[in-house]
Amino acid sequence: MIQTPEKILVLGAGSWGGALCKVLHQNGNEVRLWEIDRAEAKRLEQERTLPGKLDEFKLPEGIQVGSNLGELVEDATALVFVVPSQFFRSTARSVKEAYGDEPLPDLMISCTKGLEQRTFLTMTGVLEVVLGVRNPVALSGPSHAEEVAMGLPTTVTVASMDHSLAERAQTLFNTPTFRVYTAEDPVGVQLGGALKNVIAIAAGVASGMGFGDNTMAALVTRGLAEISRLGIAMGADPLTFAGLSGMGDLIVTCA
Repeated sequence: MIQTPEKILVLGAGSWGGALCKVLHQNGNEVRLWEIDRAEAKRLEQERTLPGKLDEFKLPEGIQVGSNLGELVEDATALVFVVPSQFFRSTARSVKEAYGDEPLPDLMISCTKGLEQRTFLTMTGVLEVVLGVRNPVALSGPSHAEEVAMGLPTTVTVASMDHSLAERAQTLFNTPTFRVYTAEDPVGVQLGGALKNVIAIAAGVASGMGFGDNTMAALVTRGLAEISRLGIAMGADPLTFAGLSGMGDLIVTCA
């Protein structure tokens, strides 16, 4: 359990959002969960289940669920974004509207994998543009939501240009079964989580065509090299792609 519990608002009640709520709650934090649909938020608050997303998973008692952002953001010390990338900007705008003239928390964490369509911004880049926050944190790595919800051992990376914010995020999430490492390369950490999907699609095609382990190994290895070259061009540290958010996420997606 962390030394100083925080009031955390998790935005996005999908399988990943639900699993991360459990981790944060396990650490003794006060956790609130935002679901955009009012009826679904009411059902989730009462039934505590995510049917079709995490079967047999129950949201821990004590986690407040709601659809009114204006109420949920009150006194929050950290915001955790877990919405799909195509809804990330609109969610950030809703957060900005909910706060109005009130100051935003200094800890903003994106747990969404992907790049924004048309702008090709990372999710932390969207937070910087829409909310004007400095040094948001990115969380990524090989982490199937159902395994996290089951409490199976998982490791991820949190990255920010401000190492103190990365360490604070690490403290929020770190548990005996959810190990969190820190880095100062948010661009690389996010690119690994977004670009590995392209290689994973190719891996699926190769498998469907009946190719063997030799082909798969070549595809994954050369695919990672291509991801690394693009990452370098976008300002990332090439070593990042050899870690959890690069090679690790690629392996778990192609497995």
